[in-house]
Amino acid sequence: MAQAIKLPEQSYTVPGLGGASMTMDAAAIGTGLAFLNAELEKRDPRVMEPLQSVTWTRDIPVRTGGGWVEFTTHYGVNYQTTGGENYGVVGGQTNDIPIIQANLAKQVWQVFTFSNILKVPFVDQKKLEGIGRSLNDILDKGIRLNWNKSIDQLVYMGYEQFGTTGLVNNPNVAASAAAEGASGSTNWTKKTPQEILNDVNAGIETTWANSQYDLTGMANHILIPPAQYAYIVGQPVTAAGSQSILQFLLDNNIGKNQGIDVQILPSRWCTGAGTGGADRMVFYVNDEDRVNFDMTVPISRVMTQPDVREAAYLTNYTGQFSEVKFLFTQCVQYVDGI
Repeated sequence: MAQAIKLPEQSYTVPGLGGASMTMDAAAIGTGLAFLNAELEKRDPRVMEPLQSVTWTRDIPVRTGGGWVEFTTHYGVNYQTTGGENYGVVGGQTNDIPIIQANLAKQVWQVFTFSNILKVPFVDQKKLEGIGRSLNDILDKGIRLNWNKSIDQLVYMGYEQFGTTGLVNNPNVAASAAAEGASGSTNWTKKTPQEILNDVNAGIETTWANSQYDLTGMANHILIPPAQYAYIVGQPVTAAGSQSILQFLLDNNIGKNQGIDVQILPSRWCTGAGTGGADRMVFYVNDEDRVNFDMTVPISRVMTQPDVREAAYLTNYTGQFSEVKFLFTQCVQYVDGI
């Protein structure tokens, strides 16, 4: 068997600074070229940001403008007639003519002020400028991400400490349990495609009926947990696999029959949001006249000043937004246990 030949270690004398000579053995030669690691590396100029999910722009209309305020309000009106004839049908000699009356009601919602400070140390900024990066830009992205995450929490769950709720947990919205399938379970993974369609149609029909069969009150937006969404996307309706359960639901729901474009979308906020920690399905009308929130002041830089003691520049970012406003809770329905 051949054996590896070990060469004897050698040392080399090379010119040094100032005309002096210096001797390097094999170990010194190996470590002496370490600077090439930095010189020969391929550097990715991108900065990887955290993984995050922000979906509020997809699921709710936003009304902008209004300035710096404490509350946002809305007026609603109900109509009623007085008199003996409710339908307004009278005879030629009658003196009992109904009189129309209007009842105006005012609703008030809280407005929250968001504020973050961006701090850029002078020395750190100068160091990063040497490698072509801006600390100000990096921190600016962080503040805007925090703004969007704060709105996401507001839109779906509200702020518990301030007593507000969102799209998936409003106490004024009726919640019902999903119907049991032939298997005896309400879980979609144990239901047939037709039974799942029955759940979807039942929720849509409930919002329609509660809205006095006004089509503008029929739910057109359905949020479900990501696990259930993945199931109906990947599970075929038939053994042939030509159509997923999701497409089957979109093609055959009662809303499409009535000319309503129904969307079924995944939302992580629906997971465990139901009674007893059950997964929840949320039906509502995604329209500004039915549900929205106000962004009275979009996030913006309001002031910047240097701090000599900390050798840094401080910039304040501030904005305002209101809690979620369900203008008509009749158009909303929760179904738990899917």
